[in-house]
Amino acid sequence: QVQLVESGGGLVQPGGSLRLSCATSGSIFSIYAMGWYRQAPGKQRELVAFRTSTDMTNYADSVKGRFTISRDNAKNMVYLQMTSLKPEDTAVYYCNAGGPTSRNWGQGTQVTVSS
Repeated sequence: QVQLVESGGGLVQPGGSLRLSCATSGSIFSIYAMGWYRQAPGKQRELVAFRTSTDMTNYADSVKGRFTISRDNAKNMVYLQMTSLKPEDTAVYYCNAGGPTSRNWGQGTQVTVSS
């Protein structure tokens, strides 16, 4: 099991940017999919983006063109660069290793987009 710790959340104005980071306790080199999910109040957790070890990416339609997921296997880090943020992006963002059915989740970091 991989321990995951997110950071980088906060309060940002609409149109602003944030970069989330996910530090892992072990090597992610062999983990096929590293991803970011989010959960807004009263809503189910949803996929934001994932990146595979073969550099395939997948993004939710709502964030395409605005968010970019990257992974640094050498540093065992995963990042989510978020730009042109909207109020509807407000949620707790979770890092995941191995897919949504795995047990590898971080504790989450709050992102609030508000003026």
